Amino acid sequence: VKGIMTAFTESEIEIFSLAELKELGFSYVPGPSIAPDAEPIQPFLVAEPAAAPYGEPEKRTGYSDVILKHTLEQSIHRLNPEVPETARHEALKAVLSVFSPQLIDANEAFHKMLAEGVPVTVQKDGQERGERVWLVDFQNPENNVFFAINQFTVVERNQNKRPDVILYVNGLPLVVIELKNPVDEHATVRKAFDQIQTYKAVIPSLFFYNAFCVISDGLEAKAGTISSAFSRFQAWKTPSTLLRAGFDGK
Repeated sequence: VKGIMTAFTESEIEIFSLAELKELGFSYVPGPSIAPDAEPIQPFLVAEPAAAPYGEPEKRTGYSDVILKHTLEQSIHRLNPEVPETARHEALKAVLSVFSPQLIDANEAFHKMLAEGVPVTVQKDGQERGERVWLVDFQNPENNVFFAINQFTVVERNQNKRPDVILYVNGLPLVVIELKNPVDEHATVRKAFDQIQTYKAVIPSLFFYNAFCVISDGLEAKAGTISSAFSRFQAWKTPSTLLRAGFDGK
């Protein structure tokens, strides 16, 4: 496998990764196709159709947008039919308003919303009552919308960056994937980690909503959170490696 992977370029690894994500059920979306100034383009995966189970999300209104607002709004309505519409809009507004000068504080605030639901107030029997609006259906994955978007340009503070692949769940950018070329001896998995650190400094709003990051040089892949040091990034476990570990007793 190592010999095969070292023959790949960075762009071919990206294509391979997107193909694997499509096999897992993600809809592949070329980032430029939903850019504010988008024009019809050829899909990045030339041999594959761009549309998949979830079609294509809405066009972005600006390059500073990191959330797919319409997709998130639809998901909130779909997953919380028993919650009044005003409360659902309140939850949407709360998610879109996540902010702090300290990235980790904003990320923790969002993570609480993601894990525990967004707290809202509803009227019932003439009284106010606390309720929770869910952003993701953790019990029934098929109720969620999954997009794998590559070359997604984000402009913040008059600077722009373009992560390799972002995984969106219900319009939320939960995973950022950074890939490096295994042929280039200087383009190591550590370099991919360093690139993530640059993104965090230059386009922090993308990472307000981040659950974890994946870094790879085509030979190995590691995953960690935005607060993880490089040493804390752990090897990515595929179903096959987990199965082998079980048989080996590791």
